[in-house]
Amino acid sequence: MFRTAVRSMSTTARKSLTIGLIPADGIGREVIPAAKQAILALGSDLPKTEFVELLAGFEYFKRTGTALPEETVEILKYDCDCALFGAVSSPSKKVVGYSSPIVALRKELDLYANIRPVISVAPTSDEKPSVDLVVVRENTECLYIKQEELTVGPNGKEARATRLITERASRRIGQIAFELASKRPRKHLTVIHKSNVLSVTDGLFRETVRAVPLLPEVNGRYNDVTVMEQLVDSAVYRLFREPQIFDVMVAPNLYGDIISDAAAALVGSLGLVPSINAGDDFVMGEPVHGSAPDIAGQSIANPLASIRSAALMLRHLGYNKGADRLDIAVDQVIREGQVLTPDLGGKSKTEEVVEAVLKKI
Repeated sequence: MFRTAVRSMSTTARKSLTIGLIPADGIGREVIPAAKQAILALGSDLPKTEFVELLAGFEYFKRTGTALPEETVEILKYDCDCALFGAVSSPSKKVVGYSSPIVALRKELDLYANIRPVISVAPTSDEKPSVDLVVVRENTECLYIKQEELTVGPNGKEARATRLITERASRRIGQIAFELASKRPRKHLTVIHKSNVLSVTDGLFRETVRAVPLLPEVNGRYNDVTVMEQLVDSAVYRLFREPQIFDVMVAPNLYGDIISDAAAALVGSLGLVPSINAGDDFVMGEPVHGSAPDIAGQSIANPLASIRSAALMLRHLGYNKGADRLDIAVDQVIREGQVLTPDLGGKSKTEEVVEAVLKKI
């Protein structure tokens, strides 16, 4: 299971823990407070814990002209041990001056790995989950560098985007993926690419990731990891037809984003899927779902992905006992099926689901 295969960034005992909270837009303002409540319920399994409320998002941009205040970045860098990010609205049309704050935060804090476990929770504890995979997504490059231009040519408007793949970033994400795969029971890694068409960019990603076991510093640690490859379109097809064949999947930024959202459909809802944005010195939990403006403020947002993201964040910091308590509580609520939000077929309010989880904790 992924839950037992996350590296701790530090084994040093902390006397206190400061967590930055960035609800941002839409239902982020409902689910991040839920995660905070769950963390507080852990009591003595964590050191003294403090929370810092921070600003960012499209709504903040509309008020101030800035999506990510410098103060938010500075506080995260110098005052926080970790953070939780809610959700950000992404306008489908270009808005002058606006750029996604979550993309900016990943770059500012060098959170180069987006790790998204997708695990189905069986209706009874005796049944083996049919989906148990981890998508490891490179977080800083690909088309998300947002270098686009619009020109006019003989055929009218022409839009171009630059796609960046570097050896350094591909090697770093490859090492994270191999490390995760080596700690899981199946020890299986699938490299996702489209190098049959994009032979230069995806070719570099593929070759660099596959070469990770040959690095001198690895020293044979990944010899027991089985490595396969899958073209991204075929991977999506097989993900829906036979998800059990996948264990750890490593992909460039755009492919990883699409695959992880698609995989969420296999376990019932985006509202169940957590993630962490991890670097060498910082980790930020982030539920995979978006800001969901159509249901914002109605108290029907699913808080479970944010609570699971808090568990992932805590486990990455080495607080395994507290993380286990959060995961077990969420699993029990899902299995019982009595208190669920509408996205899972239930009729419960966000607050009712949070209360059910808190009772299990």
